[in-house]
Amino acid sequence: MTALPKWDPEGRPKKPLIVGIGAQKAGTTWLSQMLAQHPQLWIPPFKEVQFFNHRFVPEHRQWLPWHFRRARQNQEKRYAARGLPFPPELDAWLDRITRGEMFTNHWYKQVFAPAPEGTQPCDITPEYSTLPDEGVEFVAEFLPRAKFIYIIRHPVDRAVSQLKMNLTRKNRKPRGVDAWLAEIEDPVLYDRGDYATYVPRWTARFGADRLLILPFGAIAANPGAFMRRVEAHCGLEPHSYQNLAAKVFPGNAELSVPAEARAVLRERLQPQFAFIEATFGTEFAAQIR
Repeated sequence: MTALPKWDPEGRPKKPLIVGIGAQKAGTTWLSQMLAQHPQLWIPPFKEVQFFNHRFVPEHRQWLPWHFRRARQNQEKRYAARGLPFPPELDAWLDRITRGEMFTNHWYKQVFAPAPEGTQPCDITPEYSTLPDEGVEFVAEFLPRAKFIYIIRHPVDRAVSQLKMNLTRKNRKPRGVDAWLAEIEDPVLYDRGDYATYVPRWTARFGADRLLILPFGAIAANPGAFMRRVEAHCGLEPHSYQNLAAKVFPGNAELSVPAEARAVLRERLQPQFAFIEATFGTEFAAQIR
């Protein structure tokens, strides 16, 4: 680990030109790790800036201070684990974006200030996919030059992955079928994967030249080809990526969702499956897992 490649401490505030909007638990961390390697891109040293959802999804604001505190702590741990000094320019940048008034338009542009001349700033925040209609409208006006990437995952697999993540964070392990059936009552599991509601908001404002929608399964099937499509969409030259086949944040093996709970999820999420096939076709639908 070296100290901050592609970093301009005197950089001016700027807007991102590439934005990964989701979906949650659909490969956005993997995508972020791949794009961070590209010499034509600059991604903040922590994933998920959370600007637009802070502005338009009030219930997200309660956990965002924790998100940024964790971002700093994770950076400090990374350097300490390798016996490296914490870079002063990173320390100064983190201070600048975590103190004082946050989530203003100017603050958002300050986040991407270190992007050197000639690189495209990139923001990957899966919560953006859940923006209300007025939020997507604001994005269209605020980022008139940006390209967007949206990854669609099998609705049940995505919900199960999110449920496992939430339970792991809470250090909770349901015991028995009834306990699992109670867990899948959480409306958040359905909201984050409500493609039928959210996708049309984005496609109504962004054509295929601006918004690339890809199936999650294409990552495992051929990660190199997946990145070629992303590069072509974003106007990037082909790059040789490391760890293309790496699995990021594998599910907690100690948590096994029983078949009964999966069956209920499948029934409740049937409208999402129908939407995906009707909107993107059977070939796309066959690649969502």
